[in-house]
Amino acid sequence: MDAQWPSHPRVLAFLADACQADADPVAALAWIERAIAVEPAIRHLIKKAWLLSAALRRDEIPALAERILAQATRENAPALVYWQVARLYYLHNRLRESIDCYERALRLEDRPDWSYNLALAQFYAGDAAQAEAGLEKLLARSPQAGTAIYLRSVLRRQKPEDNHVDDIRARIAAGFAKPDNEAAALYALAKELEDLGEHGQSFDALQAGASRKRAGLQYDIGAVVRGLGEITDTMDATAMAGATHGCNEAGAIFIVGMPRTGTTLAQRLLMQSGKVGDAGELLDFGFHLTAEVERIRRRDPGLSPTQAALQADLQEVGRRYMLGARQMAHGADVFIDKLPTNFMYCGMIRKALPNAKIIHLVRDPLDSCYAILKTLFFSAYEFSYDQAELGDYYAAYVRMMRHWHAVMPGGILDVRYEDLVTRPEEESRRMYEWCGLEWTPQVLATPASDVAFSTASAAQVREPVHSRSVNSSRRHLDRLGPLVDRLVAGGVSVARDA
Repeated sequence: MDAQWPSHPRVLAFLADACQADADPVAALAWIERAIAVEPAIRHLIKKAWLLSAALRRDEIPALAERILAQATRENAPALVYWQVARLYYLHNRLRESIDCYERALRLEDRPDWSYNLALAQFYAGDAAQAEAGLEKLLARSPQAGTAIYLRSVLRRQKPEDNHVDDIRARIAAGFAKPDNEAAALYALAKELEDLGEHGQSFDALQAGASRKRAGLQYDIGAVVRGLGEITDTMDATAMAGATHGCNEAGAIFIVGMPRTGTTLAQRLLMQSGKVGDAGELLDFGFHLTAEVERIRRRDPGLSPTQAALQADLQEVGRRYMLGARQMAHGADVFIDKLPTNFMYCGMIRKALPNAKIIHLVRDPLDSCYAILKTLFFSAYEFSYDQAELGDYYAAYVRMMRHWHAVMPGGILDVRYEDLVTRPEEESRRMYEWCGLEWTPQVLATPASDVAFSTASAAQVREPVHSRSVNSSRRHLDRLGPLVDRLVAGGVSVARDA
């Protein structure tokens, strides 16, 4: 086709798509740049922006986004263009620019899903009041928007004189066409009732919401647990002791653990120094390692993924990770990657990035699992909607972390959530010493309202450090029986009293 129509922009764009589908973003970029040279259309420029991200040239995206916006203004482009640029900014850790583009899109076309996108970005950026006002307008038009009902509830701690309990109950009574929307409303009701101290009613709503959510998932906890076990079996002491040439670049801090264990609080305390950047919750390390594993298995299909990982070019995995992560952290010398599930990769992180720092947040098992159970994660953490499955996953996680400590002694700093919230200065100093950072009293200050936290804990982490969640699970000990049974069966010690 290229020989027949060498300068046809549609053909060149098609070739870019084909290369992208073949996991070759560099070649795809070359084709889309040729298309832009012939026809600098906005659709080609947006395609280039996403390809820049895939090719680890994320630092070029802001300038290109500005070019797209300027061209969109000149050409009176449709609202969809501004929404696309907003998503581009949002997914590249630029919330303020994202909010501006969402607002521009909505001025041209008032769509409920875009209003939700805007509210979520405002929430993460610290604009909870604006987010709530926007969600109220959205729900007036789309009363069954479960995601909006849930987000409205988690924006802030609800009060007896200012909450949405009656409104949520009325929406649930009216019925929902989609089970996922009903599940989200039930999670919202559970959250608000807990805020108001109605713990029994809160758990009733939570249990109903979790059942609705789990019913719609295709998930095999057994396969997941076996996969985690295979990693630990392969990454044994001999494998970890083997010589590896990694990327010696320093500056990465991985905060790992289960979700809702204080990972965001640890991130906040480190960032308060003003010398640590935020790369977000990156999928990058797993992505680059998986790409390398797939390359090796194409050559030797008989290898398991974990066996192939031991043959990976970990120096290249580390190099590509650091390149992309620094771009997401806007060039910061020291940055945090706060993806909790990176705990699965601790061994490979140590080999690929020997100078990276790993901080592991540890929390009381029952409190940890209860905090996960009562959070609606939407498309993540599928194990969180069933007590037995949650218990099995948590036990597998504990076994894995014990393994990493055994095969890489001294390579991971454990920080207990309970210590972090009761002795924040002492624990902060431990983390700062571990990371080679100079401690300063400003670490303990409550973060400014404009500091972004793209996490389910975004509301709580902006509050002064508190310990009110410690032992909160014990209120429901009689109803967490399936969870407790699976934890104990998996070798996890559970204290049954507060």
